[in-house]
Amino acid sequence: MPRYSGSCHCGAIRFEIDTEITDLYTCDCSLCAKKNALMTSVHESRFKLLAGEEKLTLYQWNARIARHYFCSLCGIYPFHRKRSMPDHYGINVRALDNFDPTGMPVRAAEGKGMTLVDPDPQRTWSGPKT
Repeated sequence: MPRYSGSCHCGAIRFEIDTEITDLYTCDCSLCAKKNALMTSVHESRFKLLAGEEKLTLYQWNARIARHYFCSLCGIYPFHRKRSMPDHYGINVRALDNFDPTGMPVRAAEGKGMTLVDPDPQRTWSGPKT
């Protein structure tokens, strides 16, 4: 299985993922749209934080389920704990060293429908947009 190393811009946050990257996606929720990340998902057992835990800044909003991490020094978003799959990380593949997504298909994930705290929220992921 391939191993990818990644970091924030300044290098304070460093991590590794062991995975075959076959699924790239963007999300249309207000946060993801503004940060313009290109992501893949990886199970927590295939993610390892190597350095910089003390430099991570946590950002949560709305339902406060997803845990979005940013470097407190350079501001780069390297990964987040997913709301829809809490045992997975969403990895910003643009933070990976030596990974080129050129030519890979990118799917659009629907996040707008999960963003509001609602007394009757969407219980399961509706799947990719078509």
